[in-house]
Formats: sequence, C-alpha cells, structure tokens
Amino acid sequence: MAWAILVLSGMLEAVWATALGKSQNFRRPWPTVIFAAGLLLSMTGLAVAMQSIPVGTAYAVWVGIGAVLTAAYAMVFGGEKATMVKILLLLGVVGCVVGLKVVG
Repeated sequence: MAWAILVLSGMLEAVWATALGKSQNFRRPWPTVIFAAGLLLSMTGLAVAMQSIPVGTAYAVWVGIGAVLTAAYAMVFGGEKATMVKILLLLGVVGCVVGLKVVG
C-alpha cells in the first residue's frame, strides 16, 4: 500500500509543479488553489509512505515520478521541445525508479 501511495504522491508532485508554473506568481486563483491542494496531498502521501519505505528511496522515487511527469506534460502540452535525447534521459529516470522498487 505504501508504494501505491508513494506513486500517487509523485503524480501529485507533477500536478502542483505544473500548477505553480501556471499560477503566474500566485496571481491566478485556480492554478494557485490547485498548487496548494496538490502540494498538501503530495507531501502528506510522501510522509505516509516514508513510514514503510526508507527515506532515501521514497524521496528519490517521489522526485523521479514528479520530474518525469512534469517534463512529459511540458513537452506534450506546454510547448517545451521534445527531443530524442530528452525522452531517453527521462526513460532512464523511469528505469531508475523501477530499479529502486525492484531492489528495495
């Protein structure tokens, strides 16, 4: 159960990071609300997961999931250029996250 919570929390990290960018320094209300809710839920899930998963592993997985999803969203919807090198590097992060689960 802790791993499912951790994965969901990592996904929520991508939500709050994306919303933070869209909030325009907290001047736009809805992205700001989504940022705050996503941050609260993401951090809470991370804290819960860390009760069963070692801190270093949990944090690395959480950040990895959030970073990959945030970058992928920016490439698909945000106008960030997607290159083969970027995609391969993001897949490398995914491989490392999976590896932490396998050896953990």
